[in-house]
Amino acid sequence: MTDAPVAMITGASRGIGAAIAEALAARGYRLALGLRDTATLPETLAPHDPLVVRYDATEPADGKRFTEATETHFGRIDALVNSAGISGPLELMPDPPQPDDEMEEMLDALLSVNVKAPFRLTRAALPALCRSGAGRVIVLASLSGKRVLGLNAGYQMSKHAAVALSHAARRAGWDQGLRACAVCPSFVATDMTLRHDHLPRHEITQPEDLARLVADVVTLPNSASVSELLVNWRYEPGM
Repeated sequence: MTDAPVAMITGASRGIGAAIAEALAARGYRLALGLRDTATLPETLAPHDPLVVRYDATEPADGKRFTEATETHFGRIDALVNSAGISGPLELMPDPPQPDDEMEEMLDALLSVNVKAPFRLTRAALPALCRSGAGRVIVLASLSGKRVLGLNAGYQMSKHAAVALSHAARRAGWDQGLRACAVCPSFVATDMTLRHDHLPRHEITQPEDLARLVADVVTLPNSASVSELLVNWRYEPGM
């Protein structure tokens, strides 16, 4: 369908990003997928005939290039899902102490991938999203962007910034029908959480469940805007 809406998605080679791509395709969206390695397109997404563009979150020019490729191919952009991210770790008082050069390298990586890349991509795609009249921006943040429980300060800082980016996009495009949502899950059963071997993998949030919620938010009318979506697998007071 040439008039079907178009969703740009980063981090769609696996996990949450791939699940969101599947969920939006099921809702009739055509897909533009930004992958660091275009050969890593999941087999489950190939039948949807997505536009696949090489997108490296650490490369400043790739956000604009991904946006331009999507507009050239489809002629429109209706949704942007910033799903690519990294987790760290980066503590304020690590034990044993961390060398300064390692700390700087990890801090730069967290800010580059989790903050600067989605900022650049959202900034590049915003004009087309506003022209849609019902543009949607999803920023994959975290409950670590809403509260601080663990010691991974670098990750927590970057995800607080991700929540702020979502609200900024919502404010910038509101009058043109753009709506944005910061999606803030706790632990999700992806590769990123495999190092937390104490987690019950069958009990924590599944990527497909989170994707279904994201698809619901994306397809809501302009009159029903969800600015933040907090998703948890366990009880936490205030969450």
